Amino acid sequence: MAFNLTRRKFLQTASLAAASVPLSKVVSASTGVTKSALDTTGTAGDKTVVGGICEMCFWRCQLVGKVRDGRLIKLEGNPKSIDNGTAICARGGAGMKLLYDVDRLKYPMKNVGKRGAPKWKRISWKEALDECGARLKSTVDQYGAHAICVFPHGASAKYPMHYFERAVGTHNVSESSFFQCRGIRDTAYIATIDKAPGEKVDMPNTKVLFFVGVHLGENVHISHIKQYIQGLQNGAKLIVADPRFSASAAKADIWVQIKPGTDTAYLLTIMNYLVKNNKYDKAFVEDYTDGFEEFAEGIEEWTLEKGAKVCDIPAEQIKEVADMLAANAPNVAIHPGRFVSWHGNDFQRQRALACLTGILGAYYVKGGWVPAKGPKVKGVSWAREDHDSDYDLNYDHQKDEKIYPFSPPGTPTDLIRDCAITGKPYPIKSCVVWGQNLLQTIPNQQKTKDLFKAMDFVMCVDVLPTDVTAWADILLPELSYLERYDYIKKGTQWDLSKEHQQYISARMPLVAPMFERKDQIYICNEIAKRMGHEDKIPVKTIEELVDKSLASVNLSIKQLKAEDGIHIMPGKDPYVMPEDFEIRLYNDDIEDAGYPGVPTYVAVPDNPKGFARLLFGRAPVHTFNRSQNNVWLHNAMPDNPVWVNDEVAAKIGLTDGDTVGFVNSEGVKSATTTTVKVTAGIRKDCVYMYHGYGSVNPLMTTGVDAGVSAQSLITKLAVDPETGCHGMRNNFVKLIKNGKVLDIPA
Repeated sequence: MAFNLTRRKFLQTASLAAASVPLSKVVSASTGVTKSALDTTGTAGDKTVVGGICEMCFWRCQLVGKVRDGRLIKLEGNPKSIDNGTAICARGGAGMKLLYDVDRLKYPMKNVGKRGAPKWKRISWKEALDECGARLKSTVDQYGAHAICVFPHGASAKYPMHYFERAVGTHNVSESSFFQCRGIRDTAYIATIDKAPGEKVDMPNTKVLFFVGVHLGENVHISHIKQYIQGLQNGAKLIVADPRFSASAAKADIWVQIKPGTDTAYLLTIMNYLVKNNKYDKAFVEDYTDGFEEFAEGIEEWTLEKGAKVCDIPAEQIKEVADMLAANAPNVAIHPGRFVSWHGNDFQRQRALACLTGILGAYYVKGGWVPAKGPKVKGVSWAREDHDSDYDLNYDHQKDEKIYPFSPPGTPTDLIRDCAITGKPYPIKSCVVWGQNLLQTIPNQQKTKDLFKAMDFVMCVDVLPTDVTAWADILLPELSYLERYDYIKKGTQWDLSKEHQQYISARMPLVAPMFERKDQIYICNEIAKRMGHEDKIPVKTIEELVDKSLASVNLSIKQLKAEDGIHIMPGKDPYVMPEDFEIRLYNDDIEDAGYPGVPTYVAVPDNPKGFARLLFGRAPVHTFNRSQNNVWLHNAMPDNPVWVNDEVAAKIGLTDGDTVGFVNSEGVKSATTTTVKVTAGIRKDCVYMYHGYGSVNPLMTTGVDAGVSAQSLITKLAVDPETGCHGMRNNFVKLIKNGKVLDIPA
């Protein structure tokens, strides 16, 4: 998909989505009941239902649904929202096509064929739950709780994840949203400022936006994009470091076409220049940082010349970037990023971003890093039991230390896979997959398949028949986010130039469920009963779960419905520096664990001869693989053209629109093909594709074989040493045209 907007047109067009107005109220003279102005008359049977919270991506915008005769006919942003307002993205609007997808799972199914090539037999819920409960309990009885591994993802997976962790007692839980996305970011910032960062930068009020690999405009997280737009409209300068001409790079004042994997070197060079030239915030560093002398000494080798050589960018451009940041500090927004698992040296890069924010004095100031002071809502879940830590795979008992000391919550995926495949240090025999498509999220698909082959039992819970569901023994159909209660969304007014406000909302169904789909509380509780944990069940229904959580802030489902699905209250001033705030530029705990206490560049392998580095990212109208079967979104972006540098394309005989396949440096070929996008907007040593395409399950009749699965080509494992998270951009590919493998020129 081409991005042809100019900066001016982008701002003018996008500003239309930035407006948000509260709902007016209508009071009935006869009953005195306050009703939403949305409940207007119209076509017979039409009504507006409040309380929707989107889950077409994890940003979870607030929705209302237009319903006619019990059928959802349109989704819109909730006008009362101070988050996304009336705006939703293409994916949000297309949620209807997920709800009514003809391929959706409808009934419990049993695989009477073999894993990976299933033959499905419809069974009753009782039979399905009996088998799941019996097989999982048998695993625990024979091997112990640690013999179950769990791969959850999404709002509906939280309750069952806590069941298996807390009540059953397995440590072997790995969630992709942490390990493959933001986990490294969070643990690196916690090691630096003792707080996870989120995307908490005050973009509307900043003077400079600084992005490293951040491509806003392609992820389309509505409230975040609105902040970004406001910042640009208010005159903020934009600096983007990215190997390709992303949507953000197209709006940038400075585009740094950096060599992949060298981002930490780039940041160290900027910081060393600021320190050496006394362009950092000395007063802030004196008051709020620890370890500055060790930090300055640790980065002093990174001269402009060295940084330029390593990063393959001009030294003068690095200086220009550093000077622009210094001239506008502290009102600079150093974006922490998201989906930061890139090259296996990512913890150090995220530490460097946090430290750069610190030496510029850009914490808790307008236009800098500002935590969102949202309301606190008490969650309700399974009670935490004491369980034997001897089976924690991330702990080396001989050395009495963690293997990956700065791992995100859960267990690093490869520790689980290796244990399951080898049976060492103990057997893992059952696997529960809840809303996570492992084959499209974790590097080296064959290794994941080998995990499933080693299992005695595999249970999957999902909305659609994704690739991973083909490996299940029992497949259970779950309600979609439009048919159930669950998620409590809370937050703060994002435009911090306005009056500070907070909000609380809860996901509520917009329509009644169809077929035999069930919610996560029912499924998990019924399995818990069969596994002998009925006395530990914390709530009986999903409505009880939500109401108990809301009760902690004196709210209820009934009250939220009366308030159009969103409770708004006064907020708190976010620009207040905590008394105990400290930035650990040098962290002796990290050094004591055997890693550099000062952010340090770790080089990654260069391209093998004839290969280009495979890069990938988000598509504006898809959420990786989870939306690939959506008919509307498929029609908008049916495949993922590969970006190839124009000079490289000319040398190897490629033209725009050519059909190509791929082979990676380990000999793995793509199962499908895609088209070529010839562009000057990418480095010569890289190619780029949108991630999530190339589904292989034939039950996904829209998404199957559409585009190329970048994940299938990510076979080379590079694990971040501090966190245990996989790098996802360490594979190299050649293109195949008409059966001929094309070498990429050096």
